[in-house]
Amino acid sequence: MLSVDEALERLLAGASAVPDIEQVPALEATGRVLAQAQVSALDVPPMDNSAMDGYALRRADVPAPGARLRVAQRIAAGSVGLPLEPGTAARIFTGAPVPRGADAVVMQEYCATDGDHVVVKKLPQPGEWVRLTGSDIRAGSRILDAGIRLRPQDTGLAASVGIQTLPVRRRVRLALFFTGDELVMPGEPLAPGRIYNSNRFTLRGLAQVYGCEVRDYGIVPDRLDATREVLRRAAAENDVIVTSGGVSVGEEDHVRPAVEAEGALLMWKIAMKPGRPLAFGKVGAAAFIGLPGNPVSSFITFLVFVRPFLLRTQGVAEVAPRALGLRSDFDWPQPDARREFLRVRRNPAGGLDLYPTQDSAVLTSTAWADGLADNPPNHAIRKGDTVRFLPFSELYG
Repeated sequence: MLSVDEALERLLAGASAVPDIEQVPALEATGRVLAQAQVSALDVPPMDNSAMDGYALRRADVPAPGARLRVAQRIAAGSVGLPLEPGTAARIFTGAPVPRGADAVVMQEYCATDGDHVVVKKLPQPGEWVRLTGSDIRAGSRILDAGIRLRPQDTGLAASVGIQTLPVRRRVRLALFFTGDELVMPGEPLAPGRIYNSNRFTLRGLAQVYGCEVRDYGIVPDRLDATREVLRRAAAENDVIVTSGGVSVGEEDHVRPAVEAEGALLMWKIAMKPGRPLAFGKVGAAAFIGLPGNPVSSFITFLVFVRPFLLRTQGVAEVAPRALGLRSDFDWPQPDARREFLRVRRNPAGGLDLYPTQDSAVLTSTAWADGLADNPPNHAIRKGDTVRFLPFSELYG
């Protein structure tokens, strides 16, 4: 069996970013993948400005606390004052340009008004409460790297330097379909021998989390001709095809022979639990990934394998999730020979609790958990040990 890392390396070797680039308004670019680095054309802030409400003045005019200066002007944000005359102060507000000649701002809490004068009760320090031109961003500096999934703060940063539109990768077109005459949808009668198709909801939801343009081909009848027909249509319309189940060698498992007939297929047994079988191949120009049919196994293999593949196809540069080292508040005395992904949840004490059963058929464990404990093969865990924790919040990014 392949290790998880070996399988992931082979999978990612077959991923390439979609070539199409779109210009989208920065206001609508959150969640998209930036295709080209962005450089600022201006300084931020573009002028020296006040960080506080108070009084702009010359430090030389305040030799000691209690100095009394005439308030010669009032400068609000969005307006520009006159050069500051010696012996005067300017009433100034947060964000307003500091007038030429002033070298400090004294907070209004340390000042007292006296008619058209101000009494300064505190000695100002050089540059106090003055935001200098370019102290945040210098013109010509790179502000955003290519290959990042844009967060709200990233689009805000772009807007702060006047960028109106951003070049992003086209959304990945992802096809989903499910095989099995036993599958029915919620709302339909659940006849004996039938089960509800939970995988359709889980995998479609995950694909949407990663910003894909999802085409759902539904439940395909357990026939080779029907499976081949859907595969051909999905390959013509999408970049990636993902299925769950149907890749074994049973008489009713038609996905594997259908992919082999329409394209090329590799089958990997992976030393992981839950999981193990994973299919990877090509149908036309589309990549094909076949996941296990077990609901927990398909969920976890999607996170471990499909997630980074989709991110790389979207043009994301860094696809490895960031793990946390957290304390185990449980014992795991009988580990598996395979790498395990245990369903765990953070507790109020800052440690990790384990779901009572790690059976791969218990979908409840995935809804209860807020992440996975990534446990190496043959590695027992004792209470107090530090384990590698993969939070869902990170895996969904």
